[in-house]
Amino acid sequence: MSDCPNRSTEDEFHIAAFSMSSWGQLQLFFGILIIYIFAMLGNLTILFLVCLVEKLHTPMYFFLSNLAVLDVSSISTSIPKLLFITWTQDHRISFSCCMTQLFFFLLCVNGEVFILTSMAYDRYVAICKPLQYFIIMRKNMYIGMAAACWLLGALNSLLHTLLTSVLQFCDSRVINNFYCDLNSLVDLSTTDTQSQKVFMFFELCGIFLVQFILTIFSYVFIFSAILKIHSSAGRMKAFSSCTSHILTVTLLYTPSLFLYMKTGSDDSMEQDMFLSMLYLVLVPLLNPLVYSLRNKDVWGAIVMLKGNMVVAQK
Repeated sequence: MSDCPNRSTEDEFHIAAFSMSSWGQLQLFFGILIIYIFAMLGNLTILFLVCLVEKLHTPMYFFLSNLAVLDVSSISTSIPKLLFITWTQDHRISFSCCMTQLFFFLLCVNGEVFILTSMAYDRYVAICKPLQYFIIMRKNMYIGMAAACWLLGALNSLLHTLLTSVLQFCDSRVINNFYCDLNSLVDLSTTDTQSQKVFMFFELCGIFLVQFILTIFSYVFIFSAILKIHSSAGRMKAFSSCTSHILTVTLLYTPSLFLYMKTGSDDSMEQDMFLSMLYLVLVPLLNPLVYSLRNKDVWGAIVMLKGNMVVAQK
């Protein structure tokens, strides 16, 4: 970075966020704040239930608790800063805070992709090999799978953060998003980033596409096994155990694939922020709802805890 003039300005970026009237900013602030609170409460409730209710101490709910932790981390990485910007109109963010935000955001994105693939494998074993389920998905197995998801996500995130941190930013330092987005930062750099962009594209495509293909293959076998079940009630029961995961995969992959597998020059600033908002705000909000609204185990756990609390009060 020594070749850059105005060294004193290099320690911070300017986050563009959303440009609107004062009334619009106020509406945006309270709208995002309400969604943030509900998303936090929903995911913390899932995490709380899985930890306290023994009935939920299964591989599927263990992966779900990991997903809840990632959702809490994801929404807490960027939304508080956006709320601060919207309320104070102070768009500045230091270089170190920006890199930290980038690291944790990428960690959450990668971690969720890996966790969802692990959940797809769990559903595959549960439906295609039910008699061997507790032999294959033993405790050491699913804990090791989750640990690998976090480790791979952290290593990939660290790689991209380090590559971005050594870039030079001499001209515009305005990030055209509401958080420190990888693509936006690379586009801002005055360094020749063509090779890094190619690497990012193929590396991120590789992660997303490989995990997506593994998930698709799991469901090919799952649906094949479901179709072989003779009773319609049995088929519906088996399929219903997968619907929450299918919806969660759809919620994650749809905005993420558009956001991270684009060329970077074909999309507008508004489109990038819209896709980012879908991933960072709506996905953490909807995931707990998807896994609780039609889930008898979760509702049963809530009723059980409520009953225990009433008994304890007496």
